[in-house]
Amino acid sequence: MFAIFKKEVTSFFTSSLGFLMISLFLVLTGLFLWVFKNPFNIFDYGFSDLSKFFLLAPWVFLLLIPAITMKSLAEEQKLGTLELLLIKPISPLQIVLGKFLGALSLVVIAVIPTFTYLFAIHNLGIVEGNFDMGVAIGSYFALFFLMATYTAIGTFASSLTSNQIVSFITAIAISFFVFYGFEAIATLFSNGQTQLLIGKLGAKAHFDSSAKGILDTRDMIYFTTLTGFFIFLAHLKIKNLVA
Repeated sequence: MFAIFKKEVTSFFTSSLGFLMISLFLVLTGLFLWVFKNPFNIFDYGFSDLSKFFLLAPWVFLLLIPAITMKSLAEEQKLGTLELLLIKPISPLQIVLGKFLGALSLVVIAVIPTFTYLFAIHNLGIVEGNFDMGVAIGSYFALFFLMATYTAIGTFASSLTSNQIVSFITAIAISFFVFYGFEAIATLFSNGQTQLLIGKLGAKAHFDSSAKGILDTRDMIYFTTLTGFFIFLAHLKIKNLVA
């Protein structure tokens, strides 16, 4: 598994894909947070915290993570190298986990430079350092769990086809539904309790809750279960190729 993980990470940075995705994420979030006049602009928001970043990041990753994962298993199937991997002493689950962890590592690397936003926020307040670092750290943990879920979905979508474009679109569709779909469905009901129950099935409700800096074990279990579920589905799909 480690060999596949290492190969994935290396492939991202020996080609332009890794640098392109990291740069694109940082440029997009930087422009929306600090330059463009929009609802996510921190200067227009008027408060020295990173809540706007954690509102924006899930939507940016909704496009970028599928772009990162779309080739992970789809390319192996297209080139016929997946069969070569399957005849080696490595299980289908180890193949999927190696691909998943490799893609997730790139996403994590893309987020690390945003820690500089903490220093910027630290100096923006009327009273220097007047912001809750605990909330920011908790929100980063929440973002990590969401990134893992998106990456698992993208890995699963890539296992379904040898076409990278189909994988990309499928991953976006599933990720969008998991993140926002249940909240959208909830608006079709007039009963407030029903809306709340349906909304809680979606990832957005759990992410919004965790992004407040309160790490509820129920939210962590939700994201861990969802991530494991899609990794399991990808494992089943690859395992069926052996049979």
